[in-house]
Amino acid sequence: MSLTALEIKQRTFTKSLRGYDVSEVNAFLSMVAHDWEHQVGKIKDLEREIKSINDKLAHYQRIEATLHETLQTARDNASERLENARKDASNKIEKAEMEAENILKVAREEKQEIRRSTLELMERRKEMVGAIESYLEKALQAVSNFKKDESGVFAPLKEEKIVEEAPKQKKKKKAEPELSETPGAEKLDDLLDDID
Repeated sequence: MSLTALEIKQRTFTKSLRGYDVSEVNAFLSMVAHDWEHQVGKIKDLEREIKSINDKLAHYQRIEATLHETLQTARDNASERLENARKDASNKIEKAEMEAENILKVAREEKQEIRRSTLELMERRKEMVGAIESYLEKALQAVSNFKKDESGVFAPLKEEKIVEEAPKQKKKKKAEPELSETPGAEKLDDLLDDID
């Protein structure tokens, strides 16, 4: 049962022959009512303070929850960004490695092509040098043979011999051109055929 200070003050008791002193009881009731009123006021103040504190606590709990949520979101974002950065770095490294591998592959292919071309050029050079040497050897041999004049085609002929041979040749070959009338022309033709 909830009592108020007014109820305590107005409380009456039945009188009996051997009862308490009414003024003392009234003074005590007045004192109890006053103290009761003071305690009720204090309780109300404390209840208001508790309500205020509870409101603040709820506010701080909401702030704390928001902070926890924000912190968790920040952690998630940081983790996601870090993971994305790692993936991006990994992708860039893979791409760079692939590009480097392609560059190396192209460089190797170009190196092989240059080597092959160089070998071909060296082989062609060798063939050309061989052909030139062969040509020069043949030419040198032809010059040497030409110089020897073993057949005596270019030896100075005496006038008598020229005169003697000239009529014989005219009798044998009248239809030949003038070059064939020259002494040693047949040997010269054979020599030229050998050179060719």
